[in-house]
Amino acid sequence: MDFGIFMPPVATSWQMVKRAEELGFSRAWFYDTQMLNSELFAIMGATAMVTKKIRLGTGVMIPSNRIAPVAASGLATLNALAPGRIDWGLSTGSTARSTMGLTRVKQADMEEYIRVVRGLLAGETLEWNFEDKRRKIRFMDPDIGAVNIRDPIPLHISAFGPKGRALIAKLGAGFIDAPGGVALAKKNIDEVRAAWHEAGNKPEDLHVTAAFSGCVLREGESADSARVKSIAGPQAMILLHKLGEQAKGVPPRPMPPQFQPLVDRYKKIYETYQPEDARYLTNHKGHLMYLRPEEHEVCTGELIKATTNTCAKAEMQERIREMARIGVNHFAPQMTYRHPEVLEDWHAVFEGV
Repeated sequence: MDFGIFMPPVATSWQMVKRAEELGFSRAWFYDTQMLNSELFAIMGATAMVTKKIRLGTGVMIPSNRIAPVAASGLATLNALAPGRIDWGLSTGSTARSTMGLTRVKQADMEEYIRVVRGLLAGETLEWNFEDKRRKIRFMDPDIGAVNIRDPIPLHISAFGPKGRALIAKLGAGFIDAPGGVALAKKNIDEVRAAWHEAGNKPEDLHVTAAFSGCVLREGESADSARVKSIAGPQAMILLHKLGEQAKGVPPRPMPPQFQPLVDRYKKIYETYQPEDARYLTNHKGHLMYLRPEEHEVCTGELIKATTNTCAKAEMQERIREMARIGVNHFAPQMTYRHPEVLEDWHAVFEGV
């Protein structure tokens, strides 16, 4: 197993990634959330220029954010700046689209998107449907140094349903998971493995990345300390953000009964957001970065412990070892905005694994 980081890109993200490289981290993954963060390719390009070894990945790109030829050009340009160090992570989208009041991209559309981008990166001439017409496209002059399509760019997909698992297997892609704990990680990996086997792929070729949320507790520190709430709180609030804007139906993940009062309270908070027809503009502000003032009352230590991997160093190390035993190849904690120092905390954890 090797180690990396997932992070919300801001203009200074290159500084953290440069330090991560110095500490021996193998990968840095950047969110693709245009209404909250800096533009993905711009920050990855800046980071490519100040690093030499660490791999840089889209973690994860959303198909609707760029037409396929632009995505292919962006990836190939990054590959020219950092030859052989680029990873392409992709999903149907959650936060990036929720911030604009949208639901996820259809999986069939994502599969077509992958076909076009991969074909262009392979130097193919292919047909692409745009503005209700199919056209032939290709990189016209890939040898002038503007792009690099010689070095491979591995594909990784974040997917949590049966169709998504099947697509990972069909395309031979890596699997990006975001497990709340070891038990859920094992369940998810077992499901991907089953689809992988059915597709006739070699077991050893499956690459699993765990995007891990949580905080390493200091000696005597509780999960509701101001520091922990600032670091892990934004990650714990993900489910409440989703449940807040969901009026009816089955929740995306069952909430333990003891937390239902928090859900009810957050729904009332959510109903105060304005404008009424775009409450998502406030609901997702600070998503995965910081707690808004009104969120502190519902983001309890108990919620943090239940929905993130927040524990002491020794326990965290054992959780990581168990992740390796069940098949995780790459372990990458999520870095919270405004807390660059947690990089050193995680490095200390990894040294003992």
